[in-house]
Amino acid sequence: MRRAGLRALLAYALLLGFTLLFLAPVLFMLVASLKPNEQVLAEAGTLRAFFPDTVGLDNYRAVFERVPFELYLASSLIVNGLIVGLGLVVNAFAGYALARLRWWGRGAMLGLVLAVLVIPFEAVAIPLFYQLSWLGWRDDWLVQAIPFVANPLAIFLFYSFFLGLPRELEEAARVDGAGVLRTFFAIVLPNAKAAFASVAIVLFLFHWGMYLWPLLMTTSEAVRPLPLGIASFYTLPPLQWGDIMAFGVLMVLPVVLLFVVFQRWFVRGVASTGVKG
Repeated sequence: MRRAGLRALLAYALLLGFTLLFLAPVLFMLVASLKPNEQVLAEAGTLRAFFPDTVGLDNYRAVFERVPFELYLASSLIVNGLIVGLGLVVNAFAGYALARLRWWGRGAMLGLVLAVLVIPFEAVAIPLFYQLSWLGWRDDWLVQAIPFVANPLAIFLFYSFFLGLPRELEEAARVDGAGVLRTFFAIVLPNAKAAFASVAIVLFLFHWGMYLWPLLMTTSEAVRPLPLGIASFYTLPPLQWGDIMAFGVLMVLPVVLLFVVFQRWFVRGVASTGVKG
């Protein structure tokens, strides 16, 4: 018993150490955003960096005064809202068709989805850029969102979840005369809330910090998302590290809030393989 308790203590100590290691950069950014600019780098590399003598919100006020942060935030929210909202519909239908419906070429299509899953976006970014530029479609919110609505990972997550749903639920609905769409909306959707929440979080996390595609497709500040905003903010003279840290906190905050609000659904969606209870 004593040996088991010692092992558990060591395991928790190791986990705590890794947690602090991974949280240290985030905590440093948060604390630095509250410091005067001259103290941000002066105390870096020491424990004093995490225990400032004075704190304030001057850096946050400077962010809103030096750049149109509201425009960057609105662009990011609109683009990611389109990706998540349309992506849930498109990917859910695709995952359900692959998991439940029987049609010619279903196996080949599933294999194609899995193949596309391992191809990095950087490999197709330039051809896609030239294709859309040839069509004259650039510099708006839709061009930043539409190419990412259909997502192979989201399709596979929905496919895996729908495979675990008991077929008896759908068979009972069809006995009552429900068609495919009515069965999907009346029976499948109410049992897939966890899957929808987890896919929404995954899509939001993947695209919130995307830099390459908006860099290629946008030129005007009105449609510039937060990743491009912080990149341009970094080049503004004078270089103020406290302001940059405050911008970083404001950029990370929506992601943290989203995960905290939907944490329970995200864990259930990842862990679930069917309907329980």
